[in-house]
Amino acid sequence: MAKEYDVAILGGGTGGYVAAIRASQLGLKVAIIEKGDLGGTCLHRGCIPSKALLRSAEVFKQTTEADQFGVETENTKLNFFKVQERKQKIVDQLHRGVQGLMKKGKIDVFEGHGRILGPSIFSPTAGTISVEMNNGEENEMILPKNVIVATGSKPRSLPGLEIDGELVMSSDEALNMESLPKSILVVGGGVIGIEWASMLADFGVEVTVLEYMDQILPTEDDDVAKEAEKLLKKKGIQFVTGAKVDAETLNTENGVLIKADLNGEEKTFEAERMLVSVGRAPIVDNIGLENTDIQVENGAIKVKKTLQTKESHIYAIGDVIGGMQLAHVASHEGISAVEHIANNNPEPINYNHIASCIYSNPEIASIGLTEKQASEQGFDVKVGKFPFQAVGKALVHGESEGFVKIITNKDNEDLLGVHMIGPHVTDMISEAGLAMVLDATAWEIGETIHPHPTLSEVVGEAALAVEGKQIHG
Repeated sequence: MAKEYDVAILGGGTGGYVAAIRASQLGLKVAIIEKGDLGGTCLHRGCIPSKALLRSAEVFKQTTEADQFGVETENTKLNFFKVQERKQKIVDQLHRGVQGLMKKGKIDVFEGHGRILGPSIFSPTAGTISVEMNNGEENEMILPKNVIVATGSKPRSLPGLEIDGELVMSSDEALNMESLPKSILVVGGGVIGIEWASMLADFGVEVTVLEYMDQILPTEDDDVAKEAEKLLKKKGIQFVTGAKVDAETLNTENGVLIKADLNGEEKTFEAERMLVSVGRAPIVDNIGLENTDIQVENGAIKVKKTLQTKESHIYAIGDVIGGMQLAHVASHEGISAVEHIANNNPEPINYNHIASCIYSNPEIASIGLTEKQASEQGFDVKVGKFPFQAVGKALVHGESEGFVKIITNKDNEDLLGVHMIGPHVTDMISEAGLAMVLDATAWEIGETIHPHPTLSEVVGEAALAVEGKQIHG
């Protein structure tokens, strides 16, 4: 017998399960359809496991350099089995937590693959959903008043470059490596590629990054990208920019060998393994979109500011709609979609007020426009920049490289963007986020008394530097 719901959510990742919790809070009857594990990519194949590995790499690197702090260690060894074991314990603990939240919210979870079948006499608006159950039982039929598509994304590859999961990996397979290679080629110098390059270098792996664009981290502020490359090179990472990888030359007979075109010159690169990190593709296939009027544009579901698709009772959130493919974005899109369903009239999400973070070592965090973007949009900009080297707490930590950069509109003092590279900046970017939401100025950030000694002092000094009033620089 078909089951009726106010909301059915295709996908139980960060966007989907958060949407379900909010729907439950609003008194809606809600179901999640998830063929894998609740928590999705972020919990099981992305944010959490990769950051657990990054933390182990950071601790290992710090331990090998402990003599700088007057701590003498001998025979420091890396037990990668325990590294992976710790990662999995964290994932499992958080997974149990999500499962508990579903029970607490009385949210029905269907473990299987869901497809939208189209309108029926029972569900004339949103469409019936058929769930092919993982346990092989007869398909479940769900009749929702509203649907939220939250199917997420999957790793992309280059045309003709086959990922075998052993020698040629995406981030999915790399997370489950049983041992570290001596050397690796990372194809793609974006966020994922740089996090992995940093991590593996800290673990002692010889890393070469092949990036198609003329600089790594092409979406970041130019000053930050250049600083990142400089600092990561100190780890021994080799960067090759302007590299057009030729997938047809891939040879895996003895490790990995591939050729790349460097401005007309062909060069060969070799390593034990290869990690392909060239972005992620929305999952739009085999979920029944062909049974709807939903539009797919450039591989992603097209939505309005309300996150509604062309069919007003079907919403889409997260990676499947493209845009900022970040877990916290998916979560808030899920909340916004549910509140719109419940007629709470939520404000459209201002994506310019959402921070993004890169968990390499050093960390990188940003919000708003880069200096180049601001100039291209016609703003007359003023910039304040302040180095961690002039901050006492950074010296105490032994992590004094990097800076904070604040970009403002000269005409009205509005904040346009804040960009950080250095120790723990992913924990500090929220101050900039709050400032932008409250429409604060650099002067107001500078007037805020930041406690001493803290790393956060660098934000206050950078704000003062917009007018040349920094104290310690």
